[in-house]
Amino acid sequence: MHKFIEAFILQQGYEDLTSLGQQAKTMAGKVIEKGLTPIDEYYGSEVTLYYPGLYAGTTDLICRHNDLDTIVDFKQANQPKRKEWIDDYYMQIAAYAMAHDYIHGSSIEQGIIMVCTPDLYLQEFRFQGVELRQWKHKFLERLNTYYELIREPSIDEKELLAQFEDNKIKEDK
Repeated sequence: MHKFIEAFILQQGYEDLTSLGQQAKTMAGKVIEKGLTPIDEYYGSEVTLYYPGLYAGTTDLICRHNDLDTIVDFKQANQPKRKEWIDDYYMQIAAYAMAHDYIHGSSIEQGIIMVCTPDLYLQEFRFQGVELRQWKHKFLERLNTYYELIREPSIDEKELLAQFEDNKIKEDK
């Protein structure tokens, strides 16, 4: 589905004659027909973004959607999604928005998650303003937790770990 949407945006040809490819083509057609209509301008498709020293990734689309600078993420799903099931998608867009703003001096105003199912049901989850800022905070909390988990323990922590192991060995005997 992503390849068909990207080819449409870039005005290039793309075809996949497999049965899976044909299903993806119809799903992409639904996204193009309904989801991309409000777009005034495409800034980039499959754009690699990074926040120096912290994280990197590739977003599906950066555009002007209903007069707002927007990060769009396309998702395929076998069934419709509930908002409470897709926190990771929200955080992903928030991370991309922060990276784009930092590197390009932009001000991404909106995130949109477009989910399409094989029966061509298209969902759009839009967020902006305070809600976008909240998702940025949630992403930063997760990023902080990640870096806390991977950092090298200090000397005191190493000693505590050694003591824990010593106590565990004594308990096992």
